[in-house]
Amino acid sequence: MMSDAKFWRAGAIATTLVMLALLAVPTVDTLGAIRIGGRNVPPYGIINQKIAYVHDAQLDRYRPEVGGEELLFGRRFTEDEARKLAETAKLVIQSRACMLCHTFFGNGSYYAPALTKSWLDQAWSDIWMPMTEAATREEAMAKFLMTPDSFPAWTRRMPNLHLSRAEAEAVGAYLKWISPIDTNGFPSHFVAIKVIE
Repeated sequence: MMSDAKFWRAGAIATTLVMLALLAVPTVDTLGAIRIGGRNVPPYGIINQKIAYVHDAQLDRYRPEVGGEELLFGRRFTEDEARKLAETAKLVIQSRACMLCHTFFGNGSYYAPALTKSWLDQAWSDIWMPMTEAATREEAMAKFLMTPDSFPAWTRRMPNLHLSRAEAEAVGAYLKWISPIDTNGFPSHFVAIKVIE
């Protein structure tokens, strides 16, 4: 009877150790993929580059593509400055409860447009740049974020969150930084925001 208990205890310990070893491999792999500067999440300094989405015929989905230099607000940010912008933006997004209306990476609410790939939305060039009289996408974003209630809206109007210029610029930088994160094709397409005139 006693040797039977030892056998099952040893079997349980051995199984637990094997399972822990097997789980360690995907955990380490996942951590490598999701860390900043890792396989799927770009370094903060990517905000200094052109970001686009291109169709990958082999995967039959769109994927991020990073191009040459495209400065944000006309200036080159160091990695540390870009990190600080992202940290500021995260605080703004949390303090203004943006996820009560918007989604990031599928988390949040679907009341307003998803923001994961909003940097790439053609509506910024086609609609918001002319409407805000901005010369660049990031300038249009900053102007809109500071006073969203002063522009015509789509079906749901964004309230004025009273963002400062620095906060609006940080959010724009954050949206550019997250846009090249490979989300395996999610969301599957972009629809330009329909503006009510």
